[in-house]
Amino acid sequence: MKTRFFALAMLALALAACSNDNENLNGDPVAAQFTADIAPATRASGTTWTGGDRIGITDIGNDSQYGNVPFILKNGKFEAEGKVIYIEDTKTHTFRAYYPYNTTGGILAATTDATAQQNKPAIDFLFASGATGDKNNPVVSFTDKTAKGGEDNSFHHRMSQITLTFEAGDGVDFSVVKPERYTLDGLLLTGTFNTADGIATADNGAQTGELAMNLADGVLTSSIILFPQTVASLPLVVNYKGQEYHATLTMPEGALQAGNNYTYTVKVNATGLTLEGCTIGSWTDGGGESGEAEDLGYSIQNDGSYMVYNADGLLAWNKAAQKDESINCTLTADIDLTGRDWTRIDTWPGYSGVFNGQGHRITGLNFSAATTELFGLLNVRGVIKNLQLIDVNLYGSSGSAAGIVKQNEGQIIACSVTGKISAYGRTCGIADLNYGSITACWFDGTLKDYESGAIVRFNYNTITSCYWGGNAERGEFRNFGGTVDATKVDGATVKWQTAVDGMNIALTDNDYQWALGTDGLPVLQKKQ
Repeated sequence: MKTRFFALAMLALALAACSNDNENLNGDPVAAQFTADIAPATRASGTTWTGGDRIGITDIGNDSQYGNVPFILKNGKFEAEGKVIYIEDTKTHTFRAYYPYNTTGGILAATTDATAQQNKPAIDFLFASGATGDKNNPVVSFTDKTAKGGEDNSFHHRMSQITLTFEAGDGVDFSVVKPERYTLDGLLLTGTFNTADGIATADNGAQTGELAMNLADGVLTSSIILFPQTVASLPLVVNYKGQEYHATLTMPEGALQAGNNYTYTVKVNATGLTLEGCTIGSWTDGGGESGEAEDLGYSIQNDGSYMVYNADGLLAWNKAAQKDESINCTLTADIDLTGRDWTRIDTWPGYSGVFNGQGHRITGLNFSAATTELFGLLNVRGVIKNLQLIDVNLYGSSGSAAGIVKQNEGQIIACSVTGKISAYGRTCGIADLNYGSITACWFDGTLKDYESGAIVRFNYNTITSCYWGGNAERGEFRNFGGTVDATKVDGATVKWQTAVDGMNIALTDNDYQWALGTDGLPVLQKKQ
């Protein structure tokens, strides 16, 4: 990750209150003059002081007379706007200042929603304090004097900033199409800024919300200004070519700190997002430290379908499908679920979407529970296809256990299961109960020999061109009037090549077909 450093540049703007030459020859009041720096010399998103900018200055010891006095930038200098601040005694006076000026001062309420982000200087709250002056030294310097052994009295950013830079990754060409927008969720978007002490505070009583930012054509770097707040991570969604790509931004130390700029590089790949991490670049000192960012492993298309490429992504789809059983899922890579907790899709009326493995493998299925299958109930509209479960180790501690689904009322096409399936009760390789259709599927492994069926236990509908190997004696334990075409691969009269040929006849209209793999078992390949 490239660390961005912002040079500390002095503006040295003379805030001339009047044309007084500051020579106190007669002991008369002296008009205070001010110089001011922003640390660094960038206000919001690369802007600097501009004509018409207004700051509020207060004489801390005499705020009843000189409290919240406006100064405005004209012709490169800040000038008193109406009231002039005079030093009328021999004491040293201490001043504070803030930006942007507000006529009432005090505690200012603000929002950082998408509309407010269009005018970032208005929410880029700055604060300076501790600068002093007296009659003999009337120039009050809001600058950083630490190099000379003094204090830093310059203006400092009191909000937080997140900067995202988008880069084209694998399989993506930004010269053709660039990301359209992005969304960050879980943010407190409202809060207050205290002009007396410079503290910006998020409204912790408010509900968190999302911030959706459009990216102008050709713009690949975007910054947002936010209230400092405690937040461990922020969900990120990037819209690119009609799809949603998801990731999580991890906040170092679990918070957005005042004055810090959190910079992420987001690579948009054909399979999802890659985040190179986070650099904290303080607006004030340019320092930084490394953070982490997590790739969530999925993208979402316009129709809400999930494109999944790792275990995190599959579990995210699983969670979403518990609430909406119609969400489609397509695997774009092999998935390893080793050590991960799975909740089978088991809500009524069952899964009604399309789960397309695209020939990919799911490994690491090692469930030991009352419910073991990936799916509990497959709805009549549901489809599971082109999926391989490899080396499963399933034990149903109560009732039955199956490889893919407890009860099938939809379609299971071109799926396979290998491994060991055991249970307190009954076992089967593909489905426990079949009321739908199972086409060109196979099982190879070990089943507990009790009311077991290599393909299904109880069949009520159609099994077409299915095969099995292993210890099972029957393709179905019991058939209740359905059609069963299931054949055991014995290695003599029926070999796995025979199974490949037979299954492919039934897959004429499918986009994947079986081929004999190097291990002697069928594997799925994209149909040529």
